[in-house]
Amino acid sequence: MPILKIATLGEPVLRQRSRELTLDELKAPATQAFIDDLIATMRDADGAGLAAPQVMNPIRVCAIEVKGNNPRYPYKPPIPLTVLVNPVLTPLTDEQFDNEEGCLSVVDLRGQVKRFTWIRVQAWDRHGTPLDYEVKGLSAGTYQHEVDHLDGKVFVDRVTDPSTFATWKNWERHRKAAFVERATALVQRYGQ
Repeated sequence: MPILKIATLGEPVLRQRSRELTLDELKAPATQAFIDDLIATMRDADGAGLAAPQVMNPIRVCAIEVKGNNPRYPYKPPIPLTVLVNPVLTPLTDEQFDNEEGCLSVVDLRGQVKRFTWIRVQAWDRHGTPLDYEVKGLSAGTYQHEVDHLDGKVFVDRVTDPSTFATWKNWERHRKAAFVERATALVQRYGQ
């Protein structure tokens, strides 16, 4: 499985809405091989997720996986490998939390984004099996971040206070401890 090139901010593919896949397209060997490559690329980059447009393919597919040993996100609760095809996210509450986000497509920058604490996820898995479940807490932010990519949105679009932007090093130095404390409380509250 080859490691794919990750598009960075400024690539037009990151700003367009991705197209939905048909079931036949999803089941095609080329699409299944692409999904394998997407997962391998996400893991190689230590990402919590990766969307198809981030590797120059404007289709509505993303992968999410959080392991406890992820050096970029050791505070995130585990999420087993999840592939979403043609996902639709629906907020199930008006409550939001301040998520401190970074992105493999926005190198060395983090910022604070409002995310819903409770969402419904409807999609296909990589084989076309319908999925319909709920995600809460910090994990809900991870899902929203990845699905934003499928709509041509990058986390920087959702930052309402530009003073929250920081390089990764300065975020770790000045903001990480406070965020981890808030994130831990959110995970304890929702279990996710």
